[in-house]
Amino acid sequence: MTTGFPRALASLAAVSAMLAACAPHQAEQTSAAAAPAVSPVERGRYLVTVMDCGGCHTPGALIGRPDMARQLTGAGHGWEVPGTAVVYPPNLTPHPEAGLGGWSEAQIVAAIRTGARPDGRELQVMPWRAYAALTDADAAAVAAYLKSLPPSPNRAPALTSVANATAPYHVMRVPGAPPASP
Repeated sequence: MTTGFPRALASLAAVSAMLAACAPHQAEQTSAAAAPAVSPVERGRYLVTVMDCGGCHTPGALIGRPDMARQLTGAGHGWEVPGTAVVYPPNLTPHPEAGLGGWSEAQIVAAIRTGARPDGRELQVMPWRAYAALTDADAAAVAAYLKSLPPSPNRAPALTSVANATAPYHVMRVPGAPPASP
């Protein structure tokens, strides 16, 4: 004797599969309609957080003691880029001399996405190749957020040679390359 239960279960499975196929589209519409609008500055704050800009550009962050009162104001601990120089993460606030105050939002976007500073130098340590995948809107949001920060006069040490480095730094090693410094 056969019951209708297996057929009902099969019908229910078929209906569930059809609904599941429609669900992603419905969820996308629902979440887009329900999502509150955020300003570019708010979006930029979020992106700067998930991109971990503060992990390098905050004093003390590179040695495990970030000074969150001076977040994104530049670090006094840098990186030796073999064969190049010692690079210190700069101040990202809009301070006119110590930070990005002289940079336009378009120049900040170019630096984030292409690694090119306004003076033509390449950003050697920042992972701009990964950030190049940001959408135009997201890159502009990061720039808008950085421009919204309170300006800080904190200065990271200047780019320098290993011989002239006065502040501590990490040494980057390239697999297969000889050590850059003793």
